Amino acid sequence: MSADRPGEGLGAGASSDGPGDSMWQSSPPGSLYDYVKVASFSIGPDGLVDQWSLRAESIFGIPAERALGMDPIAAFVAPDLHERGQRKMAEILDGREWTGVIPVRMPDAEGTEGLAEVYVMPTTTKDGERAAVCIVVDVRTLRSIETDVAASQSIFGQSPFAFLLIDTDMRVRRANQRFASTFGGPPDEHRGRGVHDYLPPSEAERVSATLRRVLETGESITDMNVTGFVPGSDERRHWSINLYRVHSGTGRPIGIAWLGTDVTARRAAAREAAAARRNLALLNDAGARIGNSLDLETTARELLDVVVPGFCDLATVDLYQGLLVGDETPPGLADGSAELRRVAFASAVSDAPFVGGPAPVALGAVHHYPFNSPCADALRMARPQHIPAEDGGLIQSTLAVPMVAHDTVVGLVQFSRTKGSEPFGERDRALAMELASRAAVCIDNARLYRREHERALILQRSLLPPGDPEASGLDIACRYLPGNAATEVGGDWFDVIELPGHRTALVVGDVMGRGLRAAVAMGELRTAVRTLALLDLEPAEVLSALDEIARGLGTQGGIQQASRTAARQPRDKDLSEVYLATCVYVVYDSVTRRCTFANAGHLPPVLVEPGESALMLDVPPGMPLGVGGEPFEEVEVDLPEGALLALYTDGLVESRDHPLDEGLQAFVGALTDPSQPLEDVCDHVLNTLDTHHGEDDIALLMARVQGLPADSVGDWTLAREPRSVGRAREYARGQLQAWDLEPLVDTTELLVSELVTNALRYGEGEIRLRLLLDRTLVCEVWDAGLVQPRRRRARDTDEGGRGLQLVGLLSAAWGSRRTPRGKTVWFELPLPDGESGLTDPAEALLSLF
Repeated sequence: MSADRPGEGLGAGASSDGPGDSMWQSSPPGSLYDYVKVASFSIGPDGLVDQWSLRAESIFGIPAERALGMDPIAAFVAPDLHERGQRKMAEILDGREWTGVIPVRMPDAEGTEGLAEVYVMPTTTKDGERAAVCIVVDVRTLRSIETDVAASQSIFGQSPFAFLLIDTDMRVRRANQRFASTFGGPPDEHRGRGVHDYLPPSEAERVSATLRRVLETGESITDMNVTGFVPGSDERRHWSINLYRVHSGTGRPIGIAWLGTDVTARRAAAREAAAARRNLALLNDAGARIGNSLDLETTARELLDVVVPGFCDLATVDLYQGLLVGDETPPGLADGSAELRRVAFASAVSDAPFVGGPAPVALGAVHHYPFNSPCADALRMARPQHIPAEDGGLIQSTLAVPMVAHDTVVGLVQFSRTKGSEPFGERDRALAMELASRAAVCIDNARLYRREHERALILQRSLLPPGDPEASGLDIACRYLPGNAATEVGGDWFDVIELPGHRTALVVGDVMGRGLRAAVAMGELRTAVRTLALLDLEPAEVLSALDEIARGLGTQGGIQQASRTAARQPRDKDLSEVYLATCVYVVYDSVTRRCTFANAGHLPPVLVEPGESALMLDVPPGMPLGVGGEPFEEVEVDLPEGALLALYTDGLVESRDHPLDEGLQAFVGALTDPSQPLEDVCDHVLNTLDTHHGEDDIALLMARVQGLPADSVGDWTLAREPRSVGRAREYARGQLQAWDLEPLVDTTELLVSELVTNALRYGEGEIRLRLLLDRTLVCEVWDAGLVQPRRRRARDTDEGGRGLQLVGLLSAAWGSRRTPRGKTVWFELPLPDGESGLTDPAEALLSLF
C-alpha cells in the first residue's frame, strides 16, 4: 500500500517536514497536513505489520526493518489488554473498523511517552485476503490544533471589537458578531462583501488602497480613522481601525485582519475637550491682553485683537456715546435706542463689510439701532441675541452680545462667522458673553478711572494759580506738566502770593505720594501757605506753622491731638505718608531786591546772575513738612537787576533713567541764556531735560528780578512829636504831586494822618513813612512798638476810635505786620485809571456816625 504520503503527487513545489524527509506538493503551502503529523502502516492477513511508512517511523520511533513483521497488539497494547486486542484485531480483519488511542514513545524526547490516535480500516489484498490499513495521528499535535482553533473562535467571536478577516480578493471572509450587530444581519451574511458595501465611495476608495498596501507590503496600520454611517442612522460615525496581514503556517499571506472600534463618542469628547482648552486659552489671552489701557477705545480694540480670528471672522464694538463724552447719567436708555458710536472693527476676511443693523455702520460713526432689531433687544434685555443670516450674504452666523459691567450696559459687541465656518453654538454663546463681560468691566473701570482722574485734575488745577501770575518787581513764568495719561494726579504745586509793601512770596512744594489724597493734601497745604503768608510772617515762621498744620492734617483730631500723641503712639502710616511734603518758601522785596529763603526738605533754588553761570543756592534743606522737631533756617540773598531765580519739583530732574545728581546738573546746564524771554527759557529747559518719562508731575517757577526804581519810592523819618503828623501829610502830598497822582492826594493825606497819629499815640521810637508806587500805591508807617493795631467799632458817644475804620473804608486793603524792630501798618490804594473810583473822604467820615 502506498498511503504513507498523503497529498503526494507531481508538482513544482516542495517542502521539508523534518531531517531527511521531503514531500512534493502541487498545492500552495498551508495544507492541513503541514500542521498535523499523519502516518500510515498496513497489517497483513496474518495480523502482522507488512508495510511501515517513514511518517510512522517518525511518530513511533521504530525503524521499518524492525517494524515489518511486528505484532501491533504486542507492540502497542498493554499486556493486560492483549486478549482484548486480539479480539479487536480479529474483528478488524473480519471487516470492522476501529479507532483508539495508544501510548507511544516519542522520538524527540528520550524516555518520554506520548499518545497517538490510530484509525484502523479493513481492506483486502489482491488475492482477496482480509487485511487492514492503519492511519496514525499524533494526539499531541491534534490537541494543540484543537486548542488553537478554540482560542481563535473565542477571540474572534467574543471580541468586543469589530473583527473581519478579509481575503486576498478584498472580500470579507469572516465577520464576528460585533461587526454584524453594527451593520445588521447575522455574521454569515457579510461573507463576500467589500468595503464599498459599508463606506461612502471616497472613504471606501481610501480604505481599499490601504488594504492593498497592507497585503502587498505586510506593514501594519494602527489607529486609522475611518468615517461612515450605519444603516438606519444619519449620524456620522468614526471608527479606529487596525490592519495587519495574516499568514499560513508556511508564511503564505492568506488575508488581512481588520480590528475596529467605534470612537465616535471618544472623538466627540476629544472635540469637547479641545474646544474647552481652546476657550480657556482664549479667556487667558483675553485676561492678559484686554484692559492694559485706560482708554475706552483702545480696550475695545484689544477685545477684537483677541477674538479675530481665534473666535470669529468679523467683530465690531459699539459704545454708548454718552459714556464716551463723559456724561454722568446712565449710559443707555431703557429701550436700547440711545446713540452709540462704532469704536472698533476687525475682520479676518478681506473686503468684508461692516456688520450690524440694516445698513453698514462705518468706524467712528454715531448711530442707533431700531427698536425692534435684535441689537436693540440685546441692549434692552442685557441678553445676547442671534441675528439671522441674510440670503446670499457672506455672513453665516452673528451673535449680538451686550457689554454688561456692574449691572450696567455700556455697549454692544457683535461676533460674526462667515459661510464655511462652524455656526455659533451654546458653548460659543457662553464664551462670547464672558469675553464681552470682561471687556465691559475693563471699559467701565476705564470710564470710572477717567471720571475720577478728571475730577482730581480739576481739583488740582483749581488749586494752582490761574493764568500767568503777576508780581511787583518780578517777571514770572511757570509750567506745570502732569505725568502721562495713565498716571494719577500728584501733589506738586506752586504759588505766587503778593504781600504788602510790593513784596512777593514764591512757593513751590511737593506732597509725597500720589493720587487724589495727595492732591487734596496739596490743596490743604497750599491754602495754609496762603493764609500764613497773608499774616506777613517771616519765611521760617511760615514753614514752622505749616509743619504743625501738616502734622495735624495727618492725625485724627488735628494739630492739638497731634502734639499730644506724637510722643505716645505712631501716626496712621497712610495718612502720615500722604501729608509729608517738601516746600521752599521765598519772600522777595522789590524795593531792596532782597530774597529771604526757607527750605523744608526741598531741592535747592537755582540762581543765574547776569553774565554768570547758573548755580544752586546753598539753602539749608531742613526736614520735610509733617516731620516736626527741627527749626527752619533763613537765608537772605541780595539779587542784582536781571537775575533769574528758578524753583522746581523733583519730577523735572529725577527719573528711573538717571540719578538725581545728573538731573540737577542737566538742569543747571540748561540755564545758559537767562536774558531770553522767560517763556522761551522755560520751553528750552523742558525740551532739554527728559520731561516725558511720565513718572511724576513737574512744576517749574521762574522769576526775573526787576526791582522797583528809586524814583518810585518815597522814604521819610519822623520824630516822635505832634507836628510830625502835618509833616507826614506834606511829604505825602508832595510825593503824589511829583508822581502826577493828584486824585489820590486828599485820601492819602487823610489816611497818612491817621496812621502817624496812631504811631505817636500807641507806638514807640521814631516813626518812618514810606510811599511805594508800582501797580498800586502803598503807604507804610513804621514804629518800634510791638502792639498791633486793632480795629474796633466806636460808640456814638466816643470822640475817637474811628481811625482804622476810616482806613478800611477808604483803602483797597490795609493791615499790619511785625518787623525785626517793631511793626508796620500799611494801606493800599488803586491807581486812578478811570474805571475804579475812590471813595469820597467826606462821605466816608459821615458814614462813621
